[in-house]
Amino acid sequence: MTNSIFRGYLIIWLSFIIALILQTAPWPSELTPFRPSWVLLVAFYWVLALPHRVNVGTALILGLLWDLMLGSTLGIHGLMMSILVYIVALNFQLLRNMSLWQQATLLLPLTLAGKVLEFLGEYLVSGVKFYPELLLSGVLNFILWPWLFLLLRRVRRQFSIR
Repeated sequence: MTNSIFRGYLIIWLSFIIALILQTAPWPSELTPFRPSWVLLVAFYWVLALPHRVNVGTALILGLLWDLMLGSTLGIHGLMMSILVYIVALNFQLLRNMSLWQQATLLLPLTLAGKVLEFLGEYLVSGVKFYPELLLSGVLNFILWPWLFLLLRRVRRQFSIR
C-alpha cells in the first residue's frame, strides 16, 4: 500500500518535471507567443483527477520552481498558479462531468487570466509592456487540453494512481 502511494506521487511529480522542462525549452522567437502553459495544464489535470493529492500548495511549489527556472520575479507564477488551481479545485466535480472540449472551453479563460495575472505581477515589479499576442497561447492550451488529458489519464490508469 505504501509502495503504491509513493509510486503515485513519484509519477505525478515526474509529470510535473517533464512539464517544467517543456515550459523552459527554447522556442523560435516568432513562435514564442504560442508557447503553451504546460505546467498549468498538467496541474489542472492532476487537480481534476486527484484533488486529494494535488492542491493549491502543490501549485505554489510548482509556480516557485517555474519562477526559479525562468529567472523571473520569485512568486509571480506561484501566485498565479495558486489562484487558478484554487478555482479549478473549487469546481472540480463540475469540470469532471463535462466533455473534454467543454473543459477546454472553460480552461481557456482561466489560462488567459493566468497570462494577465503574470503580466500584472511583472508590471507592478518591473513595468513591462503588455503584448496582446501573448494571449495566443491560450488558444493553443485550448487545442492541447483534450490530448494532454487523455495522455495523463492513460498514465494514471496504467500505473494505477489513486
